[in-house]
Amino acid sequence: MAPVSGMPPGAAPARSGNLRRNAVWAFVGAVIVSAGWAAAVMAIPGLVSSDSSPRGLRGYHLSDDFCTTGKPTKLLQTYSVSDSSAPTHHTDRHPALDSMNCSMSLKRTGGSDSEYANLYMRADLHKAVNPAPELAANKELYRARGYQVTDIAGIGEEAYFLYKDDGSGQYHSVYAELDILDGGMTYYINYTASYTEGKGKPPSREELRGALQSDGQDAVRAMKK
Repeated sequence: MAPVSGMPPGAAPARSGNLRRNAVWAFVGAVIVSAGWAAAVMAIPGLVSSDSSPRGLRGYHLSDDFCTTGKPTKLLQTYSVSDSSAPTHHTDRHPALDSMNCSMSLKRTGGSDSEYANLYMRADLHKAVNPAPELAANKELYRARGYQVTDIAGIGEEAYFLYKDDGSGQYHSVYAELDILDGGMTYYINYTASYTEGKGKPPSREELRGALQSDGQDAVRAMKK
């Protein structure tokens, strides 16, 4: 077969030899880089950690009845548990995630028959991932949807309060929530209510913030007992 135009006879074997030598040196280089990376990881273990690495549970644990463990004492100074609907609770245990929740229907103490609210509490123990990025994303999503977001100092590693009074005309829906992060533990308590102007009104934003902050603080403290 005639040689390729423009390439002198014998050039192909020489090129093949160069490729083999280049492949050998590439392999040697990869071994050296790999060995260097392994040494660096051994010397600096945090070098390979990421935002998804588990954070540790810091002594938090589950209970079988979160309605009792996380009882919202402060909010129950304004409301009582509805006679028509008993609180419900559930606890799940899993190697990657432990979770417990509680749901309550509330009635305004001394209020009219229409002054009801709903309360939901949940605590998760994340044993396989770091929940911090999701909590931060949740915070920004609520902010983008028009909720008032207030950072709360002194509870866990991070905490914030969400609030929105949404409605048109006389009819309003109120949503308030406190979120807490501490290591691999996340906790939130949310309150929802609706009202008609002139026919009762839920507690103010600041009253709800104070109540949920107090009850959230007590709940996460109880999770360490």
